[in-house]
Amino acid sequence: MKILIINGPNLNLLGKREPDIYGHQSFEDFLEVLRGDFPEIEITYFQSNIEGELIDIIHLAGFEVNGILLNAGGYTHTSVAISDAIAGVTTPVLEVHISNIYKREAFRHKSIISKECVGLISGLGLDSYRLGINYFLLQKNKKS
Repeated sequence: MKILIINGPNLNLLGKREPDIYGHQSFEDFLEVLRGDFPEIEITYFQSNIEGELIDIIHLAGFEVNGILLNAGGYTHTSVAISDAIAGVTTPVLEVHISNIYKREAFRHKSIISKECVGLISGLGLDSYRLGINYFLLQKNKKS
């Protein structure tokens, strides 16, 4: 099984940026923990602050991997293009957020990408990604 995690803008600063919201752990450190917890899954990771690069990786992987966990960061609320990219691929995409977007500023309450995603996990910290991987494992087991 292959899972791709895509993080959008500013998520390269995890562990440094607003630790009261996002915690003190870098995503790279957390990724190593995830890979240790799920050795049977090939977990790849991509992060970019550039919208077009996020679209390119969705296009590239969206026919090759079993699932995509996408934290589009601020693009969640603004990018019709990312929503269209998700709609254009066959791989299921699960929207993930570290913080509870509904406890934050009102503009963060609207996700443009949600309607193209299989679901949404929000507000459970970095464990949101772990839960997303478990979702894809459950889906695989249902098909077996």
